[in-house]
Amino acid sequence: MDDAPSPPRLTRLAFHGPLSEDRAARMIRRLSARHTSTAPVSVLDIGCGWGEFMLRFIESTPAATGVGIDVNEEDLARGRVAADARGLAERVRFTRQSAVDTTLGPADLVLCFGASQALSDARPPEHTTAALHALRRLVVPGGCVVLGEAIWQHPPTPGQLSAMWPGASAAEFHDLAGLVDLAVAAGFRPAWIETASNDEWEEFESAYQADVEEWLAAYPDHPLAKETRDRVDRHRSRWLRGYRGVMGLAYLTLVPVS
Repeated sequence: MDDAPSPPRLTRLAFHGPLSEDRAARMIRRLSARHTSTAPVSVLDIGCGWGEFMLRFIESTPAATGVGIDVNEEDLARGRVAADARGLAERVRFTRQSAVDTTLGPADLVLCFGASQALSDARPPEHTTAALHALRRLVVPGGCVVLGEAIWQHPPTPGQLSAMWPGASAAEFHDLAGLVDLAVAAGFRPAWIETASNDEWEEFESAYQADVEEWLAAYPDHPLAKETRDRVDRHRSRWLRGYRGVMGLAYLTLVPVS
């Protein structure tokens, strides 16, 4: 057992969130259509992880260059490997830093998928308002922001909240209408509003754990098995008993008001 591999991490995920291949392709086509000229296009990806969406946009937009920032060096390294494999290493930079008060930007396209909490030290739900104001500062006039932000699909019951993460509160997120209102108040117009489907959530949650579940089946007596099993069982229970069908994810394409 000493030579058994350690638990894998997120190898089944293309995107670190409930985003399907079809939706990503549609979003990228819309965004690329905004930049049909040969003028340079700058991209800033906040909380980028391994930056898969940014890399795909840059592949589809020849004049684009990008910077992804995150605090997870393992994810950033994965992004650098992917950029190099696609011949994008000269057009993309991944850097480890906090997004709070970042001096990077402003950019033509700002991406923030499930990472609004990285833009401020505010507590939920105030962090969403703070993030929108930060994003408004980080986008150039005539540019756009793509924000992926958690919402309540419907108000959670006390039982559902108790099955989620510690300290989960109904005040933690807004509903879709409330989130859009906050974006408008922060100086944006919502050019496109969409939400992750149940199929996308199930694909994401299953892929999030699949490689580890198979590892646990293959190495049940590994020294790390109990810790890993407890972690994945806890996550699955929070999803199935708590936020499944309750928490959603909105994808807003926002354009700044001049």
